Amino acid sequence: MDRLAHVLAAIDAANAADPGADADGAPSALVYGRRMSARLAAFAPDAGEALRIAARGQHIERWAIPRGDFPMDRVGYLKWRNAQKDRHAARLGEIMAGTGYDEAARARVAALVRKEGLKRDAESQTLEDVACLVFLEHEAAAFMARHDEAKCVDIVEKTWRKMSPAGQDAAKALTLDAHVARIVAKALAG
Repeated sequence: MDRLAHVLAAIDAANAADPGADADGAPSALVYGRRMSARLAAFAPDAGEALRIAARGQHIERWAIPRGDFPMDRVGYLKWRNAQKDRHAARLGEIMAGTGYDEAARARVAALVRKEGLKRDAESQTLEDVACLVFLEHEAAAFMARHDEAKCVDIVEKTWRKMSPAGQDAAKALTLDAHVARIVAKALAG
């Protein structure tokens, strides 16, 4: 097994410990990481190792820093999200160091996971596009079931603005849950 395969397997092993489960009972973080890899392979089949690692591990062990540990407002959310990015970058760096990746490779993955240079760095933007596509395809229906329509439209509008034109085109090609598709259409019409 090559070192990339070792890193991806180590990320999967870490995420397999997620106490949260998806609808089928599989660890949520494990499912998310694999969905990110699958979507990246479809969206950017020539992605390099750093981007492939960042996609698989962008939410590694996300449960370790509970959202409830931060104030339940916008400022608290942003602090939680930044704490998550730093932790994810550090964990991926540890795993990569254990398989022989040098400091430059680890720093690159950390920058991607932190979404540094979004809109200016092509790989960072690709990671954001892939995360948005995974959200729309796999997570939006559950999110939208918990929130009112106005909030859902607002979230889709924000999601759309984060995406590149290529990401937006890929999103338009997704087969979405009927309710999600209706909210997306409403957001894009506004």
